[in-house]
Amino acid sequence: MDVRKQVLQIIADQAMLDVADVSMESTPEDLGIDSLGLVEAIFSIEEQFDISVPFNANDPTESDFDISSVAKIVEGIEKLIAEQTS
Repeated sequence: MDVRKQVLQIIADQAMLDVADVSMESTPEDLGIDSLGLVEAIFSIEEQFDISVPFNANDPTESDFDISSVAKIVEGIEKLIAEQTS
């Protein structure tokens, strides 16, 4: 399973939605994911990929990690994985 599919599944699980209902353009707000849900999704992503996401749960807007859409989250995770393996 590729990164995109795994992230979509984690986000769908967190939003309690079918993965088919989550698009790359979806925002956490679109999916009904609140700040606590977002933190839980980030923790799940970190665990799944064995990475550390630079995400400030107390002030998500101040983080270097873009959480504005599913596509941006996937892009950020792919970048972190690439940095870790290089």
